[in-house]
Amino acid sequence: MAFDGGALATRGVDFLDLQFSGLDLDAAVDAVAARASLDLPFAYVATPNVDHVVGLSNEPARRALYDRAWLLLNDSRILERLAKRAALTLPVATGADLAERLLDSVIDRHEPVTIIGGDREQIEALKDRYGLTDVRWHRAPAGLRNKPEAIVAAAAYAAQQPSRFTFVCVGAPQQELIAYAMRQHGGARGVGLCVGAALDFLSGRVQRAPLWMRRAGLEWLHRLASEPSRMWKRYLVTGPKVFSLFAAWRASMAA
Repeated sequence: MAFDGGALATRGVDFLDLQFSGLDLDAAVDAVAARASLDLPFAYVATPNVDHVVGLSNEPARRALYDRAWLLLNDSRILERLAKRAALTLPVATGADLAERLLDSVIDRHEPVTIIGGDREQIEALKDRYGLTDVRWHRAPAGLRNKPEAIVAAAAYAAQQPSRFTFVCVGAPQQELIAYAMRQHGGARGVGLCVGAALDFLSGRVQRAPLWMRRAGLEWLHRLASEPSRMWKRYLVTGPKVFSLFAAWRASMAA
């Protein structure tokens, strides 16, 4: 595993044209904790799931956001199982689990922590749960994806903070755009974590699926049942496209 000068981490698994780092949760936590302990330029972790993969197929320009990530972690049991069908081992290390482990066992409650996204109620709930005393919070505006000036402002704010850990929780591809912009900022340090809905789960706003459902690859079903009006299109219309993408990828690999 390389940590020098902000270089990209060693790549492990080439799947669906993404270069996953191939780390499980334990290895990812160790890598992030080690990187954050060093005085190195900013680097970020992206956590693609099915939604990211389908989004990338529709917008190939997103690729740079994943190519320049320091770690690319698999956030999906579905992707893990599809990879297995192609005789590939693609461990799962979800963004929510990574964030929780870092807050539980790595981050000191008195150190500065930067959070991009969420609202004041979520931030206060997170502070209460983990006893955090120095949270640097930037509230990103709605419609962030179509507001490049807001993306630049969020990245500039985070880059100016003395935090070892910056949690960027505004959904894809907004969070990766912010992290990418931070990477271009000369003074940014520490590790950025593009962890999507982690803030919803860790603040208690959204109840996460039971562990058995997560292990069975059914977390999507729990989220669909919990928020049908918001999640139906993602899981019933957009998400299934990953199977045709997998078939096309596998055919291209065999050609």
